[in-house]
Amino acid sequence: MDPGDINDISAALNRIAGQVKGVGQMVEDQRYCIDILHQVHAVKAALSKVETQILKSHAACCVEQAIASGDAEQQRAKFNELVEIFAKAKL
Repeated sequence: MDPGDINDISAALNRIAGQVKGVGQMVEDQRYCIDILHQVHAVKAALSKVETQILKSHAACCVEQAIASGDAEQQRAKFNELVEIFAKAKL
């Protein structure tokens, strides 16, 4: 993974951790359910964005290296990793 991607993803995850902590505090404070749900939705959207960043980084780094290697077994392995992660996401 590119060092710039690592920094961006790490920063995003730290923000998300703060958001999750804030949602927990909202629950403890017995805030209005719809307000809590809005924040939960924001956390899910932020996680989805991080997921996309990681996927793009994986494609730009790991998958690209497998293609450049010319090794069909390595290429198949990287492709299968992607298929498996998308299959799990559907569950």
